[in-house]
Amino acid sequence: MRHARFLSAKKLALILIAPVLSACTVETDPGYSRPPPRPRPPQQQMCTMEYAPVCGERGGRTQTFGNACQARANGFAIVARGECRRQPPVTPMPPQPRPPRPPSPEPDRPQRPGGICTREYRPVCGQRGPEMRTFPNACEAGNGGFRIIGQGECRP
Repeated sequence: MRHARFLSAKKLALILIAPVLSACTVETDPGYSRPPPRPRPPQQQMCTMEYAPVCGERGGRTQTFGNACQARANGFAIVARGECRRQPPVTPMPPQPRPPRPPSPEPDRPQRPGGICTREYRPVCGQRGPEMRTFPNACEAGNGGFRIIGQGECRP
């Protein structure tokens, strides 16, 4: 009997000490297991339609954009103001004879056709009286009441 009592005392001690031992845990630092999150790709940038041409470069390739924001939004670094110059300069075209217009109600303001123009980028130099101005395309120049005097930007 004495032997049976001894075993039950051991069992009783184990039963009482087991919850205490199971509550003891050792926490180890597993180290950094996941890579850091990747940066999110930049959100598409909204640019104005302001016409201030720049020359952009990316990967050895150059391209002309309507403004600096549009160049940066397409991943190009700005390398120069104005158009990219790789081809020889364009010589102005001689003025084309135009049929006479009927007199406008306001003699100081030329008539402006209300046509809708595309967003095509093919700059032209236009002239109205003594004023010369660069337009993104011939349609815009015509709508502004300017006569096209050459391809490309106006040169002083």
